[in-house]
This record gives sequence, C-alpha cells and structure tokens, in this order.
Amino acid sequence: MTLDFWFFCIAGPAVLFAGVSKGGFGSGAAFASASILALVIEPGMALGIMLPLLMLIDVSTLKPYWGKWGATEVKLLVAGGIPGVIMGALLYKVASPDFFRLLIGGISVGFVFWQMGRHAGMIGTAKQGLPKSVGLFWGVVTGFTSFVSHAGGPPAAVYLLSRNLSKTQYQATTVLVFWTLNAVKFVPYAFLGIFTIETMTADLLLAPFAVAGAWIGVKAHRFISQRLFFGVTYTLLLLTGTKLIWDGLT
Repeated sequence: MTLDFWFFCIAGPAVLFAGVSKGGFGSGAAFASASILALVIEPGMALGIMLPLLMLIDVSTLKPYWGKWGATEVKLLVAGGIPGVIMGALLYKVASPDFFRLLIGGISVGFVFWQMGRHAGMIGTAKQGLPKSVGLFWGVVTGFTSFVSHAGGPPAAVYLLSRNLSKTQYQATTVLVFWTLNAVKFVPYAFLGIFTIETMTADLLLAPFAVAGAWIGVKAHRFISQRLFFGVTYTLLLLTGTKLIWDGLT
C-alpha cells in the first residue's frame, strides 16, 4: 500500500462519507467505505484501516445521542451481535463473504419494497410487536456481517425500521450498538493480523476526515425532518442492499 496522493483522493472522501452516514443516517451506508477502499488496496487491509476510523466516529457521535436510544433494541441487537462477531472471527478464514453479501443485500432490498407496500396499504401490519427472537436473530446477522465486511448497517436497519422508532431514537440506537460491536471486533481483528503498521499510519492521516464526517452527520440529523430522515435511510438501505448484491455476484 502506498500512501500517495491518489490513495487519499479515494480514501479521504470514503472516510468522510462513513462519518456522515454513521453520524446522522443510521450507519446504513457506512460499510461502502471499505468497499471503496478495496478498489485501491487489498480488501483485508481495507477492513483493517476502517475499523479504528469507525471506532473514532463512534466515539465522536456517542455524546450527542447519549441516552436517546431504544433500550430494548440496543439490548437485543448487542446480545445477538456479540455471538455474531465471535462467529465471524471463527469463520473469517473459511467463509465466503459473497454468500452473505447476497443474502443481506436481497433481504435489505426486499425489506424496502415490503415497507413501501405497507405504507401504501397493500400489506397489513401486525397488531403485536415483533418477538424478541427477531431482534436477537438480526443481532447475530449484524455482528457477523459487521465483522466480515463492516456491513452490519443494513441488517440492523431491517430490524430497527420495523420498530417504529423516532429518527433520533433510531440514530442513537445504531450509534450505541455499533460502538459496542466495533469495540468487541477490535480484539479478534488484532489476533487475526488485520492491523499493521501501514494501516495504523493510514488511520492517523485519515482521522480528520472521520471526525469531520461525524460532525457533518450530527448537524444534518438535527436539521432534517423525520420524514426526510427515514426517506434517506430507506434510500441508503436500498442502495447498499443493491451494492451488496452486486458485490456478491461480481
């Protein structure tokens, strides 16, 4: 990996985008930053660069959303997410990420169309809340996909968008969930040798982009309406789901 001008032309905007997504729009598209980096460097190195930056964004956005999350949703996603991270660490060397990209991408795109049908009155809505097992299941999927490709945002969104949270509850929940899961991921990443001197050097140079993106995301979240927020979130979920399908096929 060469930390030259062209690297930062790609990496700088990618990290800025991750900060904006995680800071204001529920992390749905933040995973795309690792995919963008993988255009210019080896994919495993891209994961190693992004994790410390994602953790920096988590820390930068935790205070503005402190205490505003959905407690039940956080507990279920984290309770399922930690085993998912462990599963990802155990299967990292042998599992094919493309299968999971296709699976999560298909579910994400299908969920958006399901929600469109529900709002249009074409699909009935359950009168009772979803069982806790649903939250635990999506927590496992979130933890696993977060570990293997930083793509935990779409499966988390599938569950959280079904919970009728306010835009700030939704955003705060994603901040706390991924702050926890990214911290858990750090140890197995280190043992697997994903971090190197090169990745840490790149992190130091890219840190300002991460902080700036987080700040922009928090500001954008405060000034947009709840309807626009969820419109953007559904759009990001559709785009990221499509991108996952494309990555899995190609």
